[in-house]
Amino acid sequence: MPAYGFAHLRDRRHHPDVLEYLERIQHTLDPFHGRFLIHGPPTEVVEGTWPGSMVLIEFPDLPTARAWYASPAYQEILRLRTDHISGDVVLAEGVGPAYDPTERAASLRARNA
Repeated sequence: MPAYGFAHLRDRRHHPDVLEYLERIQHTLDPFHGRFLIHGPPTEVVEGTWPGSMVLIEFPDLPTARAWYASPAYQEILRLRTDHISGDVVLAEGVGPAYDPTERAASLRARNA
């Protein structure tokens, strides 16, 4: 099941360290078959507000996403971003092609009964 690394980045600054991070991140993703699906603006906000930008990276599965984040190669460059950009980063497992939200609703209704 695919998994995703999602970042909501605020207060973006194009500090030289951030540019170095951008130059080096793909090298950390390649061994884990990670690929960018979304990387920054533009964003069209259709509900609410969205301060900042988003990044979405796809991985083959959640253990692989975790292994990438914990890898020495990624940890070596992480501070290049975190020292200059505030944000939130989450790893999440995706849903399969047969996912049906009505089944989730039924499960939640049963749990609440």
